[in-house]
Amino acid sequence: MTNKKPTLATLKSFIKKNADNLYIKKQSRFDGMQDCVVECEKPLYTKIEKTERHIKNTLGIRGVWVIEGGSGRNLITEIKNGFEVYNCCGSFALITGKAA
Repeated sequence: MTNKKPTLATLKSFIKKNADNLYIKKQSRFDGMQDCVVECEKPLYTKIEKTERHIKNTLGIRGVWVIEGGSGRNLITEIKNGFEVYNCCGSFALITGKAA
């Protein structure tokens, strides 16, 4: 881990370098029916699924949603083997390799 604050560019680079060995844990998501962010039941790490939808915000990964433009919209934290991301649309963790 580094002392440098991770940015959206850091996250994009991490995804590009590790595209074939990424796992995601969706911790919370935006629920339009409740008009708020809700916790996901039993969040587990699963192999990522690629998507072609909303590439700018999903970074090509189903379950990822980042906010583009301006600083402070995504809180990106470095964790063991990856990153956690929190924003107004929810939270998720991306890691390399299968988590125990």
